Amino acid sequence: MANPFISKKKEQALKEKMRSLSIYEKDVKESFIRSGGRGGQNVNKTSTCVYLKHLPTGIEVKCRKGRSQALNRYYARLSLCSKIDILIKGKKSVEQQRIEKIRRQKRKRSKRAKEKVLKEKHLQAKKKKLRKSVDEAND
Repeated sequence: MANPFISKKKEQALKEKMRSLSIYEKDVKESFIRSGGRGGQNVNKTSTCVYLKHLPTGIEVKCRKGRSQALNRYYARLSLCSKIDILIKGKKSVEQQRIEKIRRQKRKRSKRAKEKVLKEKHLQAKKKKLRKSVDEAND
């Protein structure tokens, strides 16, 4: 899969990830579709959208991020890897961990936690007030 748009390092990393997840090219059905949307005449005339189906799991991926077919092939395989990773590892997958982290960050603080934060803020304010009076005395 020689790709002029993707560096050799990224391409090698993708192959390694596919190998680690036991995704083989023979198990992936690939077809190309006209993508439409932005891109003008290029996307209207050429089949740049990539459709992948992993036969053992039945997972399907469509990718039309870029204007070139080669770029979309790379992104489609990357997306397929992440979906299969989520399927295999479940909660321990990187994507799932990222989602959980965001959920924890947005969660409402408990009353005790709010009080603790306020207490810290008051202490900081007192320190600053003391510094201010010392600085004024030195001037």
